[in-house]
Amino acid sequence: MLTHTPYDGSSRPFTVGLKPIEDREWLEPDARLEAHLLEKQRLLSGAHGRVFQAEPDTDEAQEEILNLVVQHLKSVHGELYSFNETGAIVGDLTIPLSGRPALETAARLIQEDLVLMRSSPDVYRLAAACLCFPSSWSLREKFSQSMHAIHENVPGFNDGRMGAVVERLFENLKVGQLVCRYNWSIYDDADLHHPEPKQLAPQISNGDASALASLFMRVERQTLRRLARSGDILFTIKIHHDPLAELERHPERGRLARSLSDQLAALNTDQLVYKGLTRHREILCQELQALAQ
Repeated sequence: MLTHTPYDGSSRPFTVGLKPIEDREWLEPDARLEAHLLEKQRLLSGAHGRVFQAEPDTDEAQEEILNLVVQHLKSVHGELYSFNETGAIVGDLTIPLSGRPALETAARLIQEDLVLMRSSPDVYRLAAACLCFPSSWSLREKFSQSMHAIHENVPGFNDGRMGAVVERLFENLKVGQLVCRYNWSIYDDADLHHPEPKQLAPQISNGDASALASLFMRVERQTLRRLARSGDILFTIKIHHDPLAELERHPERGRLARSLSDQLAALNTDQLVYKGLTRHREILCQELQALAQ
């Protein structure tokens, strides 16, 4: 099921594309909630230092985030979550609300990853994060770095308008103002945890089988909000990772396939390299155009 389709023309790659959302739209649990929470538990148990990092003076902000998440789940998603004195109950899972860093506890409750951005002189830096489902970046490598350093490999971020727009947004974002954006990538496996740079497998272009049948569309739903007490900015990332073959069953498959093909065709060389599509754009566009007929 393709929940979000930002490649339909509603968003353009390598642009900020922020849109306001209501508080009730902030978090987005779906049918994969328990499966994603179990995967987070596995990663946090086996690779904690790779998926959780926090500066020592972020404890109060972490508690603020945990309280914000719990209150939101109680008020908006009470049909999925119940709470008692010690923990949260989600289906067959019981998640303790104490005993761990508060940001980690908050992230264990929801499908979204959580990133805390804190103001330094002239820049915002990544001060804490629980990042179980990265899209080709390493929390260990980016921890405590500035927004500009984090995005140094993103085409057009630091040498174009995008970085300046994000910087103004961070400075001007008000408490109670929620904004959302989408980003998409194409992967050749169903893994949620992707800290390494991506490059689609060479055999995808061998012409013997449909490329679409072996690929996955990965959509990131990102939200930003300023925390009322700390003044820090909380960045959430929800991953929707679906077989690209779902396009064939979508009621608007022609329009979506045509728009995705157009967006792929419009990527420049640096953007293709960043998305790991250098060798495969032509065959993907061909298959999408055929699907659009």
